[in-house]
Parts: sequence; structure tokens; C-alpha cells
Amino acid sequence: MKGSPERRAPHSHYTHTTINTVMRIAIGSDHAGFRYKERVRALLASWGHDVTDFGTDSTEAVDYPVFIRPVAEAVARGEFERGVVLGGSGNGEAIVANRVAGVRCTLCWSADAARFARLHNDANVLSLGERLIPEADLEEIVRIWMETPFEGGRHLRRIQLIDQPSSPR
Repeated sequence: MKGSPERRAPHSHYTHTTINTVMRIAIGSDHAGFRYKERVRALLASWGHDVTDFGTDSTEAVDYPVFIRPVAEAVARGEFERGVVLGGSGNGEAIVANRVAGVRCTLCWSADAARFARLHNDANVLSLGERLIPEADLEEIVRIWMETPFEGGRHLRRIQLIDQPSSPR
């Protein structure tokens, strides 16, 4: 049906999305990112995406790896096309997510950072820092990261070198 969102084909290693693609999104945060997580979760759902919340469920202090690693692992297994992780700065969350093979997590603080993370790095997990991103910028960062396709070309070769460092140059 023209103009209606389409469900993505089964997970592929490198993502090629369009604005009208409905995706499965995993989301998780620690206590310091909880408020933005709730906002991003609702925003993604309002855009028609299938969002699964991995927690936490309050602003009570928690250890972020407990909530972030499962998001990254689920994305790496192909259960979700994308993941969003949130914390106070987003730094620790990005570090945890990037420890999982197959995850390309980007820490974004601006719309331009989000755009290049998708265009050049095919980032499949987005890390956001609630303490560092003005609330007025949050929706634009998430929207651009969700809508921007991967350019491929020379960038694909570079990603392959990240995933398989022994690949020929």
C-alpha cells in the first residue's frame, strides 16, 4: 500500500533503510537516561516502530551494563534492526554496546553526528547522554539517525575492516 510503512526483510548485516521502513528497535537505559528513554521509546512507537524496552524502569540507581548489554546482544543476534541505549553521558553505554561483536554503536550529541554515524558507519545502535543533550534536540537526533540510510561504497569496505581486521586492503 503506497505511503504505508513496510516491514524490513529479515535482518541483514548492513542496513539499508528508508523513511517508511518499520523496524524492530531494542531500547535500554540506566537510571540517568531513564527520562529520555521513556521519551524516545514513545517517539519511536508513535512513528510505527516495534519497540522493546530492556529497562531500567525508574530513576533509581542501577549498573548500566546490566541493561545495555542485552540490547546490544539482541541487535547482534538479528532480533532487532536497531538499538538505542541511554545514560547520563552515553559514554559507558557506548563502550558496553561496542564490546558485542556485530554492534556498531555511536555516541551522538547532535543531528550531524547522527547523520554521519548512519551514512558512513552504518551504526546499528545509538547511544545518547541525557545530561549532555538538550531535550529540544533529542527528537531531531533520533529521527535523523533512524531515517538516514547507509551510503555503502568505500564506507562498506571500512566497516568490513572493522568487523574482520584481517580482510585484504
